[in-house]
Amino acid sequence: MIVTTKKLFEHAYGKYAIGAYNINNLEQTMGLFRGNLDSQAPFIIQISKGARSYTDKRMLEGIIRAADEVFPEAIFAVHLDHGDEEACYDCIESGFYSSVMIDASHAPFDENIAITKRVVDAAHAKGIVVEAELGMLGGVEEHVQVDEADAKLTDPDQAQEFVERSGCDSLACAIGTSHGAFKFSGTQALRFDVLEQIQANLPGYPLVMHGSSSIPQEEVERINAAGGEIHGAKGVDAGQFRRAAELGVTKINIDTDGRLVWTRVHREFFRDEPGKFDLRGPGKIFMAAYADFIAGKNEKLGSAGQLEAVRKMLG
Repeated sequence: MIVTTKKLFEHAYGKYAIGAYNINNLEQTMGLFRGNLDSQAPFIIQISKGARSYTDKRMLEGIIRAADEVFPEAIFAVHLDHGDEEACYDCIESGFYSSVMIDASHAPFDENIAITKRVVDAAHAKGIVVEAELGMLGGVEEHVQVDEADAKLTDPDQAQEFVERSGCDSLACAIGTSHGAFKFSGTQALRFDVLEQIQANLPGYPLVMHGSSSIPQEEVERINAAGGEIHGAKGVDAGQFRRAAELGVTKINIDTDGRLVWTRVHREFFRDEPGKFDLRGPGKIFMAAYADFIAGKNEKLGSAGQLEAVRKMLG
């Protein structure tokens, strides 16, 4: 069942965070649905601009529609991740997405508000909810690339004005995370002090944490042992998710970790089975491994076991 993120956030606020997972293909989709049902969690499917153009946006949408039929007990939102204005309008008109993110965080404050407001007006007219971003995360993920020197934390004093003037339904905040596999160096960590100030200025309002993959070191080590060269990767401590949820974070974005699982499975498979060439071999292993990864992540987020309560809330 496809629902809006707004409905999911109403149930989650202050108690747990909902996992927002990026997908690109059939195998990720199957693993995602299985993992969330195994852990009995509501979830958010994120589709990026890159995923929409990887083959054809209609292919990925078709896979999700099929999964909704195959797994009718699942409750989830379909969300455009890091969209520009054009992509947002395209998704709004498609009639498929229940949520879009307009990322105008690179623009000056007033321009960011103006762009976001235009998208909000178009989305709300169709019953679609909007996520916006204030502040800039560093790092690289698909078309999003921000040098660490240009990254900036969300200003808590601006957050309330931004939400009021733009009308956005949730706000992605920059609190020290970054995109990609190399999130932290030295003693850098999440800025809960900034998050506390934002929540104080926006009580009861759903906040979003981007760039929140944990970069499990076991996955990195296994990738490197199978011929990979990923060195110095470091992510967000998953033990901090629940604290963030208590401070109003209702949605936590996770993409890179899933890519690491995919890479580990395929590197190890072809290392151990050099004579094999059937893509279904590693595909089956990945679907099971990704389902396990999703279920484990939902335990950290606190969303595991919440599915039936959400179903009752929805009536």
